[in-house]
Amino acid sequence: MPLAVLIPVSLVMLFSPGSTVPSGPPHSDKLVHAGLFAALAIAAVVAGAGWRSTAAVLLVYAAVSEVLQGVLPIHRNGDLRDVLADTVGIACGIVLTLVVRRFRVFLGK
Repeated sequence: MPLAVLIPVSLVMLFSPGSTVPSGPPHSDKLVHAGLFAALAIAAVVAGAGWRSTAAVLLVYAAVSEVLQGVLPIHRNGDLRDVLADTVGIACGIVLTLVVRRFRVFLGK
C-alpha cells in the first residue's frame, strides 16, 4: 500500500511545472530527492521486491526523470546532482530495510 501511494506522489513531485515547485535553502532539494527515493526503496523492499531489482528500477527511474525534466515543457532542468541524491537515498533506504530485517531476525521476531 505505501508503494501505491508513493509512486503517484513521486510523479507529482518530479514532474510538476517548475513554477509550482517551492523553493528552500540552497541544495535543500537534494534532501527531498534523497528522502523520496529512500522512501520508495523502503516501500518496494517491504512490498517484496528484491533489493537488487529495487535498486536497478529506481536508478533507472531517477535517471529517466531527470532527462524528462530537461526535455518536457514543464520549465524544469535535469540535474546530475539530483540523480546522485536519488542514488544516496536508494542506498540508504535499502540498507536501512536490510538492517532492520536482520535485527528483527536476531531478536526472533
